[in-house]
Amino acid sequence: MKMQELNELSQSELEFKLADSLDELYNLRFQHAMHQLDNPLRLRVVKKDIARLKTVLNEYGLGLRKGKEEQK
Repeated sequence: MKMQELNELSQSELEFKLADSLDELYNLRFQHAMHQLDNPLRLRVVKKDIARLKTVLNEYGLGLRKGKEEQK
């Protein structure tokens, strides 16, 4: 997921994506522990996506980023 894609999403959509990514990370870690993980690189990608999502949500919390509703 790229920053350009994240910039187009609203805050509620970002929160939903974060929850979804955290679930995916949990499942990937479980598969890794059971030696059933097909693509180990996916773990790294999901972790970076979570970090990007948390960064953007933190910017909303600090007031550095305005929601789509506030920009109008």
